[in-house]
Amino acid sequence: MSNNPNETKYIEVPGPGKIPERDRGKRPVLEASHLGIDFGGLTAVDEFNIAIGATEIGGLIGPNGAGKTTVFNLLTKVYQPTRGVIMLDGKDTHGMNTTQANQAGIARTFQNIRLFDKLTVEENVKIGLHNSIGYHLPSAVLRLPRYWKEEKKAHDRALELLDIFDMADLADVRSSSLPYGAQRRLEIVRALATNPKVLLLDEPAAGMNPSETEELMNNIRKIRDTFNIAVLLIEHDMNLVMGICENIIVLNFGKIIAKGTPSEIQKNPKVIEAYLGNTAEGEEADV
Repeated sequence: MSNNPNETKYIEVPGPGKIPERDRGKRPVLEASHLGIDFGGLTAVDEFNIAIGATEIGGLIGPNGAGKTTVFNLLTKVYQPTRGVIMLDGKDTHGMNTTQANQAGIARTFQNIRLFDKLTVEENVKIGLHNSIGYHLPSAVLRLPRYWKEEKKAHDRALELLDIFDMADLADVRSSSLPYGAQRRLEIVRALATNPKVLLLDEPAAGMNPSETEELMNNIRKIRDTFNIAVLLIEHDMNLVMGICENIIVLNFGKIIAKGTPSEIQKNPKVIEAYLGNTAEGEEADV
């Protein structure tokens, strides 16, 4: 059964999906229509269609090799799609590179942590603030007043972001010396520093123990509520997915086989077969 006592109500919107009822009147923050990519003669993702509401917490799940990270790479422009359209807050991302997509409002973390391990916690967050830095290279080289003003602003903002996740006291600590769970939090804080409209989390609970996973669930809710943004996550921990996600997309062999609320996904026979193979009729998968 779903861990969500009161599942979110969804409404139909023009295009490829539904959005939470609370986002009524707002355009979906992220839309993908007929998205696909081929590598040589292999179709890795095909006919991927989604709409993510402005404050939605969504999940993208599927067996290993289903194409989930490839979808993230498409949405963040690491890969350019072979076909289809990606709209970010109503803007077509065609032709954008990863930097431009990030500046437009999409940020992500990675399955394998990618911190600058020789830099401090604060320095890692300040790298994420590059979108909002208001000085140019000559100001930095010459240490002009504008440079110091912007550096002070970046310092204050970095500590503000860290404080939300109870990490401000670790600002001067080298990131490589942090415990695993704290490194995961830092990567999320750095992504939030880019001021995104939607945050993509690629297996954020990987390697976490149950208490760290519980803390992560609380932090994801805090992110949505504090920053008023959408979150889309890839995750294999089904307790986390069913406990935090309002809508779930299931991918298998590069194609969507199901969309729905946690309780709908748990009872979907296509999802059960994808995870467990054929099961007895009426049996519910532990997904």
